[in-house]
Amino acid sequence: MAMPDDLAAPSLPVPRAVLFDLDGTLVDTVSTRVRSWMETFPEFGLDPDQVFLAPLMGIDGRLLARMVGEHLGKPLAPGLDEEIDRAAGQRFSELNARPRPLPGVAEVFARLDELGVPWAIATSSRPDEAVASVAALGLSTRPLVIDGHDVDHAKPAPDLLLKAADELAVQPSAIWYVGDSRWDMQAAVAGGMVAIGVTTGATEADQLRDDGARVTLEGLDGLLALFP
Repeated sequence: MAMPDDLAAPSLPVPRAVLFDLDGTLVDTVSTRVRSWMETFPEFGLDPDQVFLAPLMGIDGRLLARMVGEHLGKPLAPGLDEEIDRAAGQRFSELNARPRPLPGVAEVFARLDELGVPWAIATSSRPDEAVASVAALGLSTRPLVIDGHDVDHAKPAPDLLLKAADELAVQPSAIWYVGDSRWDMQAAVAGGMVAIGVTTGATEADQLRDDGARVTLEGLDGLLALFP
């Protein structure tokens, strides 16, 4: 089992619900995400370095597109961020044919069900982009998924997480949000939730903690040690 990176992890409130990011947290898709963006940007006259691009995974795709444009000194015309985001999402769906769940996913879900703790997925992805990844989890019934289509502003804004909390009828302060990116941690903190980081994506533990993670884990199975 992957234990918490923090040698003396703080005591956490018992969760009444747990929310999960999708890419890089539940499924091993971060490299596919990066590739889809890298192959899309040149179609729009943009050529970002992968070193700059990779840490942006998990953020609102429209914001990502604008950040890349600004980084390259080519601010985007109104509406082009949406066009680029949609194109990158289509490319991701083409590439993401056989996503794999990350280690510990089945065990964590089973433990939450055993404890009677509801859970859901809150992802910046568009609905069609999440289909294959959610299916890869091998669940008997589709879980509650709040995606980028459900809110005006995805991560790092807390809107996705707060909508999921509302759907579950649980106060944000009683929810753990588990994610692999700094944007996940920022969204959880902004939403008043307990932020838990996993280093299974493109972000290291120090960065996750800097952005608000109460605990960082080497893998999702480390979450089991935090449950009561």
